[in-house]
Amino acid sequence: MVASGALTPEIVSQLRAKFYEDNRNILAQNICTKTHPIEACISRKVLEETQHVFTHKIETEGKPVTNQKRTGRCWLFSILNVIRPAFMKQYNLDEFEFSQAYLFFWDKVERCNYFLHNIVKSAKRGETVEGRLMSFLLRDPVSDGGQWEMIVNLINRYGLVPKVCFPESYSSESSSYMNTILKGKLREYCKILRDMVFNGSSDKELEDQILEQMVVIYRIIGICLGIPSETITWEYYNKSKNYNCIGPITPVEFYEKYVKPCYNVNDKVCLVTDPRPSNPYRKLYTIDYLGNVVGGKPTLYNNQPPALLMELSAESIKQNEPVWFGCDVNKRIIGKQGIDDIKAYDFELMFGTDIEVNLTKADRLLYGDSMMVHAMAFTAVSIDNDNKIKKFRVENSWGDDQGQKGYQLLTAEWFHEYVFEVVIDKKLVPADILDVFKQEPIILPAWDPMGTLAH
Repeated sequence: MVASGALTPEIVSQLRAKFYEDNRNILAQNICTKTHPIEACISRKVLEETQHVFTHKIETEGKPVTNQKRTGRCWLFSILNVIRPAFMKQYNLDEFEFSQAYLFFWDKVERCNYFLHNIVKSAKRGETVEGRLMSFLLRDPVSDGGQWEMIVNLINRYGLVPKVCFPESYSSESSSYMNTILKGKLREYCKILRDMVFNGSSDKELEDQILEQMVVIYRIIGICLGIPSETITWEYYNKSKNYNCIGPITPVEFYEKYVKPCYNVNDKVCLVTDPRPSNPYRKLYTIDYLGNVVGGKPTLYNNQPPALLMELSAESIKQNEPVWFGCDVNKRIIGKQGIDDIKAYDFELMFGTDIEVNLTKADRLLYGDSMMVHAMAFTAVSIDNDNKIKKFRVENSWGDDQGQKGYQLLTAEWFHEYVFEVVIDKKLVPADILDVFKQEPIILPAWDPMGTLAH
């Protein structure tokens, strides 16, 4: 007996006949079996009509173009790319980078400590190791990704340093092997802590155990990344070729005295756009178990319509400040030319069907087809004569051989569909929007797709 729904020989024959009855399928097959099937769908018209020219651009873009290499550090690179233009202008610098590896080091240390405390917290709640929460936490105990408040936590606690004072290492540029070692230890320590909780250990005994575990974790991270010095001395030439020296100074003092007057992370707020019917606009949200610093600021999502995020981003650029943002960079992107456009690919012409055509932005979140996976920076915007926003210039962190010398172009239509988050200075945000931060946040589950950028 043939099971209902089985692909019988008769049905397979029908599928085959349907394919070959249209000669366009044969032409498409000839093309796609010899080349990249998605690149074969790139719209020539979009390439011809797209120009990387903008009506408003920040005064100074950072140099050099940065490269996060084989890591998930986009959230760190993008914020440091946003901070550096004002800093470079203030100190008359031709090129400059803050140390991404410095924040990466402290995030790894803090993230491991945060994970271990989350394990105790979840065990006290009675979570089973086979349950969805523990399965989610154990899947990737120490990822490279992060969210806005996680950046704020790191900078406020540890400050910043120039890249020359804490340069890259093998594991800061290719983190998977270090992460594998850390994940193994964290899962091992997870069992120890859970056993202690269920055996009735006191809070002090649990904290002592975590401290012992962190000695080992810190050792692993320090061996792989190096350990930042307690003080730095930064020597540099400005554009006029004049010698300058700052230090000895602590990284926190360096941030407070030299960086914060140019860019204060505490003056910025994070706005998101989550159109799912379950999550109304003008409400405040947070995600359970999401963070990196014990006792640090929680991750908060002020949910607003995409049009507002776009308008505030454009206004920030007009006031000469770039904008940190999170998006689904994998969608409708022509990588070589650096174009993010919903019309970038003509799948209908090649495959006889479009992709995602029946899914809204909310649907894509609900069905796992789209989520926030990458952070970059807006540095320019185009606004037409009718005051309509048309496109943005995007500084990425994939090196200068990607896009237009490291930059991308993102259309307004693409923004509406695939941008989920922006960070804007409070002075540009209307008072009623800021008032949303006074609400008690609605807690979303740890696995909610709006937390993906941190995983």
